[in-house]
Amino acid sequence: MAYKNKKILGVITARGGSKGIPRKNIKELNGKPLIAHTIESAKDSSYLTRCIVSTDDEEIAEISKQYDADVPFIRPIELAQDKSTSMEVVQHALKWLKENNGEEYDYLMILQPTSPMRTSEDIDESIKIAVDTDVDSVMSMKELEDFSPKKMKKIQNGIILPYFEEEGKESSRRRDLEKMYKRNCAIYLTKTEYIKQGDLFGKISRAYIMPEERSTDINQLIDFKFAEFFLKNKNNV
Repeated sequence: MAYKNKKILGVITARGGSKGIPRKNIKELNGKPLIAHTIESAKDSSYLTRCIVSTDDEEIAEISKQYDADVPFIRPIELAQDKSTSMEVVQHALKWLKENNGEEYDYLMILQPTSPMRTSEDIDESIKIAVDTDVDSVMSMKELEDFSPKKMKKIQNGIILPYFEEEGKESSRRRDLEKMYKRNCAIYLTKTEYIKQGDLFGKISRAYIMPEERSTDINQLIDFKFAEFFLKNKNNV
């Protein structure tokens, strides 16, 4: 599988420890472990050359293999700490694949299990944007509805005060506000030359916009509830 002869490596990052939700990556969501949703989307991709699971946890590795995931190694314990970064994890994956299999890739995509609503189409469209425009990275984002820095406030002794600047007597009209976006953590796609330098974005990064219903990022138990709702009602949302 390839898009315009570019080699794309997907890395599903799944640490065993989790402070917020114990064993989060294998907690059941709509009848299957959380990580299984990402594994299945990655396997359905037409353009990922290879997708692997990087985990330090034997149970996560075994469950991933039950869903036909590619788990070529168990991540070193030093890359499974609270302070360990995704960048260190994917740099290790690139180095391991080169040293053990002689494999090298043009792009690397970080796929976090905490974004179970992401689809294979989201993965492939992001790859097409990156390759077609030759940008350094593509990040998935969602629109922030009715949001403006002018609406951000701070509270001191119970009094509402402007956070960034004086808003004036009249609130900004919604239609006058420029749209604002934030990364939704579902897709991080970067040229490997930048990954090797510890740079996730490069000089030019393009956006792949995803709707709210596919932008759930699971960090709290309530996020599981939202994801359950969307998965059970995705044809009606």
